[in-house]
Amino acid sequence: MIKAMILAAGRGKRMMPLTANLPKPMLEVAGRPLIEYHIQRLKRAGIVDIVINLAWQGEKITQYFSDGSQFGVNICYTNEPEGGLETAGGIINAMNLLCEFEDKFIVLNGDIFTDYDVNALTQLVLNHAEAHIVLVENPVHNPEGDFCLAHQVNNQQHYTFSGIGLYQKAFFSSHDVEFMPLGPMLRAGLDEGRVSTELYLGQWSDIGTPERLLEINRKQEQ
Repeated sequence: MIKAMILAAGRGKRMMPLTANLPKPMLEVAGRPLIEYHIQRLKRAGIVDIVINLAWQGEKITQYFSDGSQFGVNICYTNEPEGGLETAGGIINAMNLLCEFEDKFIVLNGDIFTDYDVNALTQLVLNHAEAHIVLVENPVHNPEGDFCLAHQVNNQQHYTFSGIGLYQKAFFSSHDVEFMPLGPMLRAGLDEGRVSTELYLGQWSDIGTPERLLEINRKQEQ
């Protein structure tokens, strides 16, 4: 059974003062923590084994979700230094838990709000790729985007990484646990043909500032 990881160890400095005593994925949209939406979406897709990495104020997450049983899932936690291990470092640190049953797994950023159907990733066959990432149209705060589509590597159009992806263990196999962002690894993987992509046009928001959090709550009230 495929597992999923929710990245929740970030410091959330741009969200201050809201994150002074709270991890960013615990900020609420329509009265529920962001990370709870991910857990419910994963459960609906049949993914009940979830790993969450913790650093800043991580005990707030464990106090709220515990082992996940009250939400119908099984949650395991990995602990990182207060500054975290960054995205790739956090994933590598959790690899033994993630690949207990399968050598592929899903990763979601804990600070996004989306209606993306992760069940699509459970059905995906990677073939020769070692990773598959979901891109979205560029929001106002990231007009230049992050990556091109894999089948358009010579295209100047770049899209924004959604923070949603499917990965093979092999994609991380040459790296040890250390402070390491995921972006450069994905960029190199795209150049080498080891990363596939899709463009998602549905609901997606990066809750990176208090203003964006306020805006998404306003939309939910409409």
